[in-house]
Amino acid sequence: MNSPLRFVPFLRPMVWGGRRLAEVLGKSLPTADPYGESWEISDHRLHHSLVANGPLKGRSLRDLMTNARAALLGKHAPEHAVFPWLVKFLDASDWLSVQVHPDTEAVRRLWPGEGSKTEAWFVLAAEPKSRIYAGLLPGTDEAKLRAALESGTVAECLHHFKPSPGDCIFLPAGTVHAVGGGVLMAEVQQTSDATFRLFDWNRRDAQGNARELHIEQSLACIDWARGPVYPVQVHDFATSSAGMVSAAERIPLVKCPFFELEYRWENEPFTCGGDDISQVMIVVRGGACLSGFGGEEELHVGQMWILPAAMSRSCCRPDPGVGILVCTLP
Repeated sequence: MNSPLRFVPFLRPMVWGGRRLAEVLGKSLPTADPYGESWEISDHRLHHSLVANGPLKGRSLRDLMTNARAALLGKHAPEHAVFPWLVKFLDASDWLSVQVHPDTEAVRRLWPGEGSKTEAWFVLAAEPKSRIYAGLLPGTDEAKLRAALESGTVAECLHHFKPSPGDCIFLPAGTVHAVGGGVLMAEVQQTSDATFRLFDWNRRDAQGNARELHIEQSLACIDWARGPVYPVQVHDFATSSAGMVSAAERIPLVKCPFFELEYRWENEPFTCGGDDISQVMIVVRGGACLSGFGGEEELHVGQMWILPAAMSRSCCRPDPGVGILVCTLP
């Protein structure tokens, strides 16, 4: 397993989605429906990603984790029976529900068989009307939140801000959050689909029905000490692809027990891969050519790649510059 791995996107229509997965990221959407998610790398039981390139084309990530885990994850292989991250692009054209994900202890009680879900968002584009809600406002306790649920005013209990391209929002399990109004983003999360809907903006479908809520489960796994969450900002992100940044830069975004995430802007050849460490590279600006493993791969915006631990150190040549998110195990 000496070459980078790209996978076939798993595209999911969502009521809150749009068309920017195609228009901005080049995904081939099979129908005219609004699409909200593109699962790029998944070893979750709901979908096992299939390799899209190279000598392993057509094999599933589940197969690789079963039969070639050491080559894929290197020194971390004994720690993970399932590939540790589910990595996506999201188009939140409309509003996602206000939701919360369980931590390790809560998921055992509330959703046996699932995993805990800590995640991070990286904003690629945002409309003027868009907002991100992340964390509780000071003074919000269970009684106050229950009252807000009764009155339909949950947003008044949540910290919010207008997102900008280059914002990274870290959402540990137990953090109340929501997003919408036109936000395109990349998401790195633990391999889990455990989501509890706390509030759905008083929405009704054409038949007057509300979506199912999980109020008691949500309240049971909220981290009540989790106050306002503020983004880490890559201030020059929107201009870097136009050549406005003259020097390479590396900006740490997230460091937690489940993953480390870094933004890198490179405009000179650099090396990547090797060292018995598996990495995921998410291309978010510009492009590059990756070579040195017996072949070449062109890197484009909207792609995600696994660099297996067994892959030899390779050379990446930006053309003329490339912005990538690099995800590694701590």
